[in-house]
Amino acid sequence: MSHLSASSILRLLYCALLLHAYAYAIGDETPDTDMGILGSGGASRVPKKGHVPLDVDGYPVAPPELELEQVHIYVRHGERTPVGVRMSGPPANIPENWMFCHTARQFRAAVAGLSGTEEGIAGFEAVQLAAPQELRARRIVERPDGVAAVGECLLGELTDVGRESTYNFGRGLRKLYIDRLKFLPDAVHNNDELYLRSTNMPRTIESLQQIVHGLYPISKSAKDFVPQLRIRNGKDENLFGNTMACKRLEILQIGFAQAAAATWNTTLEPLDKKISKYIGGNPVRLDGKPRASGILDTIRAAKAHGVKVPPEFDEKGVQDVIEKAVVTEWFAGMYRTEEVRRLGMGPLLSDLTRKMEAKADKGDADPAKILIHSTHDTCLAALSSTLEVFDEKWPAFTAAVTFELFKKKTDQAVQPPSTWQNVLSMLGNAQNTSEHYVRVRYQNQNMALPLCAEEGKHLPGSPEFCTLAAFRERVKELTPTNWEGECAYIPGNKMKDREEALAAAAKSIPRP
Repeated sequence: MSHLSASSILRLLYCALLLHAYAYAIGDETPDTDMGILGSGGASRVPKKGHVPLDVDGYPVAPPELELEQVHIYVRHGERTPVGVRMSGPPANIPENWMFCHTARQFRAAVAGLSGTEEGIAGFEAVQLAAPQELRARRIVERPDGVAAVGECLLGELTDVGRESTYNFGRGLRKLYIDRLKFLPDAVHNNDELYLRSTNMPRTIESLQQIVHGLYPISKSAKDFVPQLRIRNGKDENLFGNTMACKRLEILQIGFAQAAAATWNTTLEPLDKKISKYIGGNPVRLDGKPRASGILDTIRAAKAHGVKVPPEFDEKGVQDVIEKAVVTEWFAGMYRTEEVRRLGMGPLLSDLTRKMEAKADKGDADPAKILIHSTHDTCLAALSSTLEVFDEKWPAFTAAVTFELFKKKTDQAVQPPSTWQNVLSMLGNAQNTSEHYVRVRYQNQNMALPLCAEEGKHLPGSPEFCTLAAFRERVKELTPTNWEGECAYIPGNKMKDREEALAAAAKSIPRP
């Protein structure tokens, strides 16, 4: 190696270290060595993937009389770092600084230059922009002491591992909907058939970018194609229960959290002798310091990246109890109530149904074929819980809820309409919906929705194919007619509202 320059040797070492990081995160076998500059703890012997890959081979094709028309996907972002620093000191020694963000640290951003001014409106000087110029920059995390470490992640940031898993999710979509089903075109030329949306969080936006790149890599994209990533303002966001815009939902959430703590904290007490030493001697509680949800967040993130965690967290009795308690606090109780379902997921389901109805009515005149939403675990759990198919497990990274819209092929023999369809027809509902079906899939499994279990509300012999008419009627019940009115609260009644919410929550919180 005498002919290599010092800079070349450093680059080779850097590449080796980056590959080493991936080995800890996603490899099948992990060497029994420390993480070194990648973190302060050792790597586990058997790293566990924290995401759910899209199962292309196991995808069940629809019955031959049905034709796929539109797909709506709600996918959780890829692996990320914890959103807070927890258990970083001995004896847990989970890294405070996560060195898993080497990818995409260099940016080429379009910046505007000024080419002069002209007279604007009402005496204001209007700025005339020149052609965009390119600005190169490298983003780097700085610690409080001024040290800046290349490859270090921010709290809650999508990591290199998360970039890979979301890219692979996109590749899975390509293999399924392009290669296998021939549903989407092989190459993309415009945004007509694609609808891409994310919450306004870097990790979801970057996850969506990776998914799109996997679905339509550069080699399969027209030269002038630029994906449009849609993002809503905070007050208009509906990809999760929006407590910022709906104060009533916030009050209910607080009430259910308090009720869950009162119900589950005693069940968590036996874990103190095993776990308290890792959290500063504090007890393990839903409302503790750190909260049980924070402990779960850190442990899940660490395992997803092959970071060694205390052995107690590998015990099924410890993992399951913490997860059940946290899931109860966040979802299992709240989304059993109709009010929370309406305020939390009603707006999202209303949006979804409106788009499916438009496709059913317009057919090919509506070009939208695949709609991908990059969101959070809170969306997937709330959505599946609202539809009463939640498995009461915390959603994994890249887990997805998929809604597929099918139409009955016109060359099939027309079956007599069911009693349910006749009733809807007399009530003036669109006839198109009686020939359209919705299939919901969660984490690679078909979900038979209870809302369409009755005869006539699903495809005969296939309960997982819900009629669009039945689906729409249930969503109509879940859609707030007066969003602002249902979300409002009187400031002077805040304590009273919280007490009422706590009392209501106590009745629906599942017991340990």
